[in-house]
Amino acid sequence: MKSIDQYWYGRHPLMALLQPLSGLFRVVVWLRRRAYRGGLLKVHKLSVPVIVVGNITVGGTGKTPLVAWLAGFLKEAGYEPGIVMRGYGGKARHWPQQVRPDSDPVVVGDEAVLLARHSQCPMAVGPDRAAAARALIDHHACTVIIADDGLQHYALARDIEILVIDGVRRFGNGMCLPAGPLREPLARLKEVDLVVTNGLAGRQEYPMKMIGGVARRLNDPLSECPLAQFAGQTVHAVAGIANPLRFFTSLRNAGLRIVEHPFPDHHAFKPEDVSFGNGAPVLMTEKDAVKCRRFARDYDWYVPVAAQPDPRLGERILTLLKGKTHGQEAA
Repeated sequence: MKSIDQYWYGRHPLMALLQPLSGLFRVVVWLRRRAYRGGLLKVHKLSVPVIVVGNITVGGTGKTPLVAWLAGFLKEAGYEPGIVMRGYGGKARHWPQQVRPDSDPVVVGDEAVLLARHSQCPMAVGPDRAAAARALIDHHACTVIIADDGLQHYALARDIEILVIDGVRRFGNGMCLPAGPLREPLARLKEVDLVVTNGLAGRQEYPMKMIGGVARRLNDPLSECPLAQFAGQTVHAVAGIANPLRFFTSLRNAGLRIVEHPFPDHHAFKPEDVSFGNGAPVLMTEKDAVKCRRFARDYDWYVPVAAQPDPRLGERILTLLKGKTHGQEAA
């Protein structure tokens, strides 16, 4: 059976039947934005600048690695960044939640814990990003807030919008949900400040690479080996992310023979999910490793990646930060 992605990123006639629903979705999106613009829904302005990183498609595009890079870049530039995100998959009883590198991913979400470990920045999660950001500002000396996956969260005023695109899949069939993968119409591209493409970039887009090439043992992250060491072997590839194909392709490109084991995004892994009975190496994404470390075996490995955007991106971000009044409302 085909996944919905195969319909969205192809030209299947079935999607034409859903176009009326996509039209209704577009109207709802437009009305919601108008409500924020017109003051019917409250926009919360913070006391520090806000940079939003997001996308207009359903699924992963590389936002979170870019946020980790951005946090490090801003620290080097003299800022004190704080990070907010939704905390998808987290089951906390109350929000917002402060996130530390040793936080429980079951409570605050896997991506949040991963980002806290990589960025070493103050971080909070919750459905209300403005409340999460205020909690950070109240308890930490943050001079800028980065909102991960906050492009459609118009309740939080923003100064800079960064849109991230998957350079391979781009916008699929160009239709809004449910006929296509778009959360907002393509016209939104003209409104953001910066477009970053994970892969081959188009005009007026900043290219970004994902740098990997090593594997680390889950039960001993200091134990590291080149990914090429697994070349020629058959390994089990586990991915509970929005676009598992990207991970599987990267392993094949490294010369590995893989058995694919895709899981839903933010899957709550159990030991039996990654037990395949033959003792072959198991390689997974770093996000999944956050949830599997407590029952890891010696042959369980994860593959960390880091974003490497065009150097001009950082220069442009600093220029925009210096030239904009913080807390402007999204238009």
